[in-house]
Amino acid sequence: MMPTTIASPSSNQNQLLPDDRGVHDWYRFVLSFPPHLVRTYIERFGINESQVVLDPFCGAGTTLVESKKSGIASVGMDSHPMAHFASSVKVDWSMSADRVLTYASQVAESFNETTADVEQNALQHTDSLVGFLGPEESKLLIKNSISPKPVLKTLALLRKIDEHGDASLRNVGRLALAGALVNGVSNLKFGPEVGVGKIKTDAPVLETWGERIQRMADDLRFVRERSNVPTRVIKFDARKMDHGLAPKSVDAVITSPPYPNEKDYTRTTRLESVLLGLITSRNELREVKHDLLRSNTRGVYKDDTDDRSVEGFQSITEIADAIELRRIDLGKTSGFERLYARVTRLYFGGMFKHLSSLRTVLRPGAKLAYVVGDQASYLRVMIPTGRIVADIAESLGYRVIGIDLFRTRFSTATGQHLREEVVVLEWPSD
Repeated sequence: MMPTTIASPSSNQNQLLPDDRGVHDWYRFVLSFPPHLVRTYIERFGINESQVVLDPFCGAGTTLVESKKSGIASVGMDSHPMAHFASSVKVDWSMSADRVLTYASQVAESFNETTADVEQNALQHTDSLVGFLGPEESKLLIKNSISPKPVLKTLALLRKIDEHGDASLRNVGRLALAGALVNGVSNLKFGPEVGVGKIKTDAPVLETWGERIQRMADDLRFVRERSNVPTRVIKFDARKMDHGLAPKSVDAVITSPPYPNEKDYTRTTRLESVLLGLITSRNELREVKHDLLRSNTRGVYKDDTDDRSVEGFQSITEIADAIELRRIDLGKTSGFERLYARVTRLYFGGMFKHLSSLRTVLRPGAKLAYVVGDQASYLRVMIPTGRIVADIAESLGYRVIGIDLFRTRFSTATGQHLREEVVVLEWPSD
């Protein structure tokens, strides 16, 4: 099967275009796929306003927002609490811009009244977050991801956000705070892995939050006319689609599942998840990971069985065996390195479960687009993700329409450019 190129295959194809920033920019993962790609497949599939688009790995809601902008009903699913929260807020356009700005003014005024208390508290906790965040929450954070004074201001502002307005307004305020945390308040840097950059002893928390609230209000002036377009976000495991959606209720799927690499998506969003109270303990973090597709070794557990679903796939077995042989040859013995071969099997086993359970919710003739990327994170053994996903889908009765080249991206592990592709499928009409 010869792939089709749908864009110039350069890494900047993943960037957010200036005209697309509205709503999408409220909160966005660093590796989110771009809105223009969603539009491409909405148009190619001929989706109209009488149909329903599904994103079973909805993340920050790119497919949902773009579908709503196009007047098309959509459903999103994600078991990560931060992703579920962000997507839910980004598709709620019921509030007027004036209401949002009035709410923001009330919050800001109330926060300013407590500034002296915040400053005094900061003087007492200059070296540790434990005194005001709690020992368990503090341990969940990446070390030095945020400094004591900014986190004190953040928590004080969060209290004021929750004291004013109704639930919808409070959610807007919380999402603006999440965006402010990762884009100005914290010490985090993304490149694309999350890490710690320059340590900031202080940060303009209220000002950064206020700027984001203003942009959200401005966007609402343009999109509110689409507020009645049905959009639903469900917190659910994508490997159990038949338990979460009605039979034959979906006309198209446009999504990007996690890739088989060492990117821990709970780590990327850890700061905002903890400070917003979405994850408060290691047990809660484990529960979140348990419902995610196994795509990295930090999310693998002894009782995982997804790999059994793909025991008959020779291509997967050969790749996993090659990874294990490379590990032995290189003398790699850490606990995570020993899991490289297993997480590869678990990943594709999870995709098998997802695609298998998805079949009951698809209408005859449904079209599907899966954005996936080749990987070489596991000891430089190449994993042709798109081709294997296509093979799995075909074994389950899907028709493989094609594999489109979206872009290439440079791999620091191999020194090569890896393919990022869109696997295009169809569920038979018979």
